[in-house]
Amino acid sequence: MAIQVSNSDVTVMSKTQTSKPQAERQAYLNGLLATAQAAVPADLPFTTLRKQAAAIAQEHGFPDTRQEDWRFTNLAPMLSVSFQPSTVTPEVDAETLAAIALPEVTHRLVFVNGQFSASLSQLDALPEGLIVGNLAHLYSGTFTSKFDDCLGQSAGNHDVFASLNTVGFQDAAILWVPSNQVIAAPIQLVFLSIAGDGAATLSQPRCLVVAESGSAITLVEDFYGSDSKAHFTNSVTEIWVEDNAQVNHVRLQREGSGTFHIGKTAVTQGCDSRYTCTPITTGAQLSRHNLEVTQTGPQTETTLQGLSAIAGTQLADTHSIIAFNHPHGTANQRHKCIVDDRAHAVFNGKMWVPRNAQQTNASQLNRNLLLSDKGRIDTKPELDIVADNVKCAHGATISQLDADEVFYLQSRGISGEQAQQLLIYGFAMEIIDAIPLPSLRETLTQVITAWTR
Repeated sequence: MAIQVSNSDVTVMSKTQTSKPQAERQAYLNGLLATAQAAVPADLPFTTLRKQAAAIAQEHGFPDTRQEDWRFTNLAPMLSVSFQPSTVTPEVDAETLAAIALPEVTHRLVFVNGQFSASLSQLDALPEGLIVGNLAHLYSGTFTSKFDDCLGQSAGNHDVFASLNTVGFQDAAILWVPSNQVIAAPIQLVFLSIAGDGAATLSQPRCLVVAESGSAITLVEDFYGSDSKAHFTNSVTEIWVEDNAQVNHVRLQREGSGTFHIGKTAVTQGCDSRYTCTPITTGAQLSRHNLEVTQTGPQTETTLQGLSAIAGTQLADTHSIIAFNHPHGTANQRHKCIVDDRAHAVFNGKMWVPRNAQQTNASQLNRNLLLSDKGRIDTKPELDIVADNVKCAHGATISQLDADEVFYLQSRGISGEQAQQLLIYGFAMEIIDAIPLPSLRETLTQVITAWTR
């Protein structure tokens, strides 16, 4: 017998009663796995990898709020929706793509519901040696063994949803930068979510980025959709930053109001490498970004600086892990949340410093701006330190707009609405100003300054 204790009574439940919800979740996961497997093209490889991923997903099971990592993010609304794979690529007009095109970008890969669109992509005049394309086209010849060594091999690629993606991805975006080559212009990867006319759709975008030793690249990963129909985007991005390489990664999630978005970014860094990630979340009904960075060499630098801006009944969850494994590692994480209406933001950042990661220098700060009395923020920064010669700090703050600051600006001739806009932008600008693309900074500035309370 299982006993559940509440504030005032004790309820006794049988094993069948306690196991039923988990059985329902397991059945739902089995349905997702079957749906994902049915969508895989017969000629796409990685059969062994997919079987292993299916076993990992079964072992983990479908998450619920009794698990510590999912305590604040309830996926129960998904259980009432039956998702089907997108078998036909929907038509996308040029106007939709023009709304998210960045003028600084000269090369662009576009996927619609996880499937590559050659007509929307822009791959002319690539620099010599740079490989940008889709897996179905590139997986042949001399590159086959390289893909096998990287795809699905990241340390942070083994949770239930990442495994679900491995089971059922239909194609993948590939970005491979050769040694000692600096790519000056940013490269944009666009993943469009378009709901079908009938059943709710499941898309599983996959991305593999490899920056070989001494190379440098700026990558903009854009998940975009404007549809309010039910849709499930389950994405995985693996980034390999080899010795002395540099990757500047901007990740945008601005999908439609009916979307469930769960994304994994798994990063592996070599010695003397530098990785910067700026994740921006403004869309989806429910979203979660799992960002896991593994430092595999000394003198490695990691910078994470993100922003979640949500309203209505949105839920945005950011979970990150930085694993130090060698001496002289550096990490700086700063994540901000703006929450309005009944929205709910979650932040859980972990930094793991084992004994052999001596002289680590790491800082972590989560700052939150609550614009409504009915909004909710759950924050949990964590440091797990075994090494004894380190410099590490972490913290979290939650605040509201200061009435005195609003009044001060009004006393200088600024309207109340403009005063709120200035204060909200001032809160967010530290993150927005770190984005290396002026056009994207301007777009996000317009989004943020449109918020008033």
